[in-house]
Amino acid sequence: MCILNLCLTCCSCLLPPSHNRHQDDMAASASDDGVITHRDVSLSTGVRLHVAEAGPAGAPAVLLLHGFPELWYTWRHQMRALAAAGYRAVAPDMRGYGGSDAPPGAPEEQYTALHVVGDLVALIDSLGEEKQPVFVVAHDWGAVTAWSLCLFRPDRVRAMVALSVAFTPRSPARKPVDGLRALFGDEYYVCRIQEPGAIEAEFARLGTDLVLRKFFTYRTPGPLFIPKSGWGSPDDEVPLPSWITEEDVKYYATQFDKTGFTGGLNYYRALNKTWELTSPWTGAEIKVPVKFVIGDLDLTYHTPGIQDFINKGGLKKYVPLLDDVVIMKDVGHFINEEKPEEVSAHIISFIKKFN
Repeated sequence: MCILNLCLTCCSCLLPPSHNRHQDDMAASASDDGVITHRDVSLSTGVRLHVAEAGPAGAPAVLLLHGFPELWYTWRHQMRALAAAGYRAVAPDMRGYGGSDAPPGAPEEQYTALHVVGDLVALIDSLGEEKQPVFVVAHDWGAVTAWSLCLFRPDRVRAMVALSVAFTPRSPARKPVDGLRALFGDEYYVCRIQEPGAIEAEFARLGTDLVLRKFFTYRTPGPLFIPKSGWGSPDDEVPLPSWITEEDVKYYATQFDKTGFTGGLNYYRALNKTWELTSPWTGAEIKVPVKFVIGDLDLTYHTPGIQDFINKGGLKKYVPLLDDVVIMKDVGHFINEEKPEEVSAHIISFIKKFN
């Protein structure tokens, strides 16, 4: 879960994909709208990504980027809707997540925006579209990464739908983690994540299932804190909302039990390094058509100053091709799962403008 928006290339020759071993973990899902299949793609970045796909291979591609603590699975509803509308939905487990590689080493050496955008450019090239730009739909950390993709390589993006996390320009004055610590203190969740191993130990104490429930059910319109004294008890009972089932949480938990949370947490730990590396883009604009959708109960929508930035011209200034801003009433952070039909309709109605 991310309240950070920062302005944060690579060559893209691909090796052949491996066999579909992930069908053992998550069987291909069929519906009237299409089939979700799974494969591995080995990239020129040295990283292998697990990719879920739906829709005809020759159709316009829509790249779907998840956040934390999510997987390709967060897009299961949108994938079927996009396939039914005639698009090719492509949803990877991002670097460090699920069935994809989690490169070892220091986060700042493997998880900066440049590393992750490198994966995406290589993945786009693997789709066989002769370097045609793709549509991008992204949520949470996926949105942070997608903004960076649009900033670094606008030639690879036809249009983008960003969910929950708006673009904000890079501030030259202060590193992002330092700014968040000054604003919210050491127990703010982004700050608590910074020390390798510490938050992993807390998550292990609570158990994967409970950690996921705490994140998915968080609807407080304000900052998330994880006290150093402990984020509750392992015996806490957290009932699920109607939009996520026990089976859904079980799938997420099974995957994070295999991999741990470190890969996803490393995105937070590379924030300050990304800030250093993206200095050349200070003041740069996003030159890609964009639709932005957010829930009014989303913690990101209650970051100090963000509502004025979104609604009073700041976002439009830095994203001059901003087409629309949608504020969904009584909706929290995990918007694409909480309101799947509405979000799918917003996505499809926007990208159809570019057919």
